[in-house]
Amino acid sequence: MAKLINCPVITISREYGAGGRSVAKRLSELLGIPWYDKDFVKATVSSSGFSEEDILREGEEMSSRQIFLDSLLNSMVSYTSSGDAIFQAQKKEILRLAQEPCIIVGRCANIILQQAGIPSFDVFLYADMEFRMKRAAELKENDDMDLRKYIETRDELRAIYHKHYTKAEIGDYHNYDLVLNAGILGFEKCVDIILHAL
Repeated sequence: MAKLINCPVITISREYGAGGRSVAKRLSELLGIPWYDKDFVKATVSSSGFSEEDILREGEEMSSRQIFLDSLLNSMVSYTSSGDAIFQAQKKEILRLAQEPCIIVGRCANIILQQAGIPSFDVFLYADMEFRMKRAAELKENDDMDLRKYIETRDELRAIYHKHYTKAEIGDYHNYDLVLNAGILGFEKCVDIILHAL
């Protein structure tokens, strides 16, 4: 088992299909620390009062139309969108989890921790479309939608969500300690590089 050096929290941001969960799971095994992605949803459910379906639907993606409607309603009445409330619940959960060594996949964790002054080692994974389409086919999450269209839609919704809540662009290398092309390197090599960097 490797030893984590001077960094209690690792965040992994990613393009859809670039292997964020696979890399996090392997790092977790090697470092002996927990990783959070789907488990994160369950923890947010228990602390927020929202259903698992609500959080899965609104917890990391947002459309331009949704932002427009929320801003319109916010200007008319005292209104908090479910997206805003879920983001705040997830932010609270990220800050709680970051009190112990762990790996957090997605959910703007790198920016949330940076803004809170909590040290983290922040990784971004990307890959070319062919690699991501192959990975998406393995994941079988596209509900029969064309794989390329599905990936482009997921990326767009994540980018809008990230920009709306953090004012930062997802994938901007300035916001990460390490940016890796998982398509060329493969997941195991990405894990090796992250461990070496740590």
